Amino acid sequence: MTKLASDTAMVMAAGLGKRMRPLTASQPKPMVRVAGKPMIDHALDRLTEAGIARAVVNVHYFPDVLEAHLAERKRPAVTISDERVQLLETGGGLVKAQGLLPDPFFCLNSDNLWLDGPKNTFADLSARWDPDQMDALLLLVPHKGALNFTGKGDFHMDSRGRLKRRRSGYVAPHIFTGIQLVSKRLLRDAPDGPFSTNVLWDRAIEEGRLYGLAFTGRWFEVGTPAAIKPTELALTDGL
Repeated sequence: MTKLASDTAMVMAAGLGKRMRPLTASQPKPMVRVAGKPMIDHALDRLTEAGIARAVVNVHYFPDVLEAHLAERKRPAVTISDERVQLLETGGGLVKAQGLLPDPFFCLNSDNLWLDGPKNTFADLSARWDPDQMDALLLLVPHKGALNFTGKGDFHMDSRGRLKRRRSGYVAPHIFTGIQLVSKRLLRDAPDGPFSTNVLWDRAIEEGRLYGLAFTGRWFEVGTPAAIKPTELALTDGL
């Protein structure tokens, strides 16, 4: 069995969930239920299945609701990164939480739902990880493996796995799943306050240190209420 690259994952759960309204009018998006349980529980259950012992979860929108729910979990052990005062976006959230995180660490969105391919997602990332070459390793899915996704894709990947941004006017073959393995080197000299992880990724691309791994399972984009039912059907049927 592949040894995991880290025993800790950052779970991004602080967003406002505007596209999921009206379901997020009185609760944070991670608490929206899909296939019988809150989306964040799908993500945390997958961490537990993989053997990841710790999760650092950032909170901002309806933080008390989310913290009360997380307090009921036994595994993984949850630590809160509190963004009540200011929503820091993805990059700022990582920087604020970095003192709670080892090097490297997994990172995933709290609304991530997926079905693994032949290998466990986190074991697969760990097997590919090379800290001498990589600042971050992103799990990417082709369009045919992305249910409910209607965008143009995010990245082009070369034969070595190095990533470049989608070129204007083109469709990129690879979509970011929201799951990655991150070196703290990515967070060095970061901006203050709120900012997107894209700022750090762009620097890593310039340095040739942003890599991708092709996902062989199925990933579900659950950004709006309309996406819930088809996702539930796919999860239930194992399609």
